[in-house]
Amino acid sequence: MKRKMDLEGQFEFYTGKIVGNVLVLNLKDNLMFRATNLKAKTTILEYLNQVSRTEAIKVVLIMSFPKKAGREEYIKFYNQVIQSGLDINAVHKLFHAIDDLILKIIEINQIVIHADSGNVLPLFLNVSLACDYRIVADNTVFQNPCLEFGLVPKGGGAFFLSKILGASGAYKIMLSEEDITAHEALELGLIDKVVPFNELREAALTVAEQFARKPSRSLRCCKRLLNFSVRELRNYLEFETSELTKMIGPFGNGLAQGIR
Repeated sequence: MKRKMDLEGQFEFYTGKIVGNVLVLNLKDNLMFRATNLKAKTTILEYLNQVSRTEAIKVVLIMSFPKKAGREEYIKFYNQVIQSGLDINAVHKLFHAIDDLILKIIEINQIVIHADSGNVLPLFLNVSLACDYRIVADNTVFQNPCLEFGLVPKGGGAFFLSKILGASGAYKIMLSEEDITAHEALELGLIDKVVPFNELREAALTVAEQFARKPSRSLRCCKRLLNFSVRELRNYLEFETSELTKMIGPFGNGLAQGIR
C-alpha cells in the first residue's frame, strides 16, 4: 500500500494515478524546456525505477502535455541556446538525459503506452517510438523543424525509423520538411491508433487495461524479446550523440551556421 501511495499524487513535473494494474502518468509541462532541467531527468528516472519494481503495475500509460512546443517554439528555443552560448558539456548532459529516458522506457518491466495530441516534434516522436504502443488524437501533427538548423533530431530516430520503415523510408521522414498528420502516421506504422481528441484519454486507458489483462510474465517476456536490440540501441545513442555534437560544434556555432 505504501508503494502505491508513493507512486500516486501531484509531483513537480507530472502526476501519477493508479487505475487497477495501470499507472497513468500525466506530464505537466512542455518537455522541450524541461529537457535541459537535470532535476526533472533525475526525478523521472527515479520514479520509473520505482515503477519497474512494483509488480502490481503491468502497464504505464504516459499522457503527454497537450500544449507542447510547435515549430515556432522549437526555433525560439534553439535561438536562445545560440544566444546563451551553451557550451558543449551542457549539450552532452542534455543528450545523455534524453538517452537515459529512452533506455529506461525500454528497460522497465511494464508495457509502456504513449498517448499524444497536437504538435509533435521529432524528439517527442522518438521518445514515443521507444514505447510499446502509441495512440494519438486526430489533431496530432508531426513536425520536423530540425532541418532549419541543419540538424537531425536527437533520441534514436534513425534507429527506430529504419526498423519500422527501412532505410529509404527513414530517409524520407528525417529529411522531410512536410508535416505528417495523424492518419498519415498511422498508415506509415509510426503509431498504432488514432481517436478523436476528446476521446483520447478514455481510449488510451482502454488499450492499457486490455494489456493489463494479460499475464505479467507473458508481458515481460514479450517486451524483453521484442527489445533484444536494446544493446544495439545503447551503442547507437552514443554514436548519435557524438555525431550531433560535431554538428553543433563548440558554443553552438554549428546551430548558428545552420540557420544562416
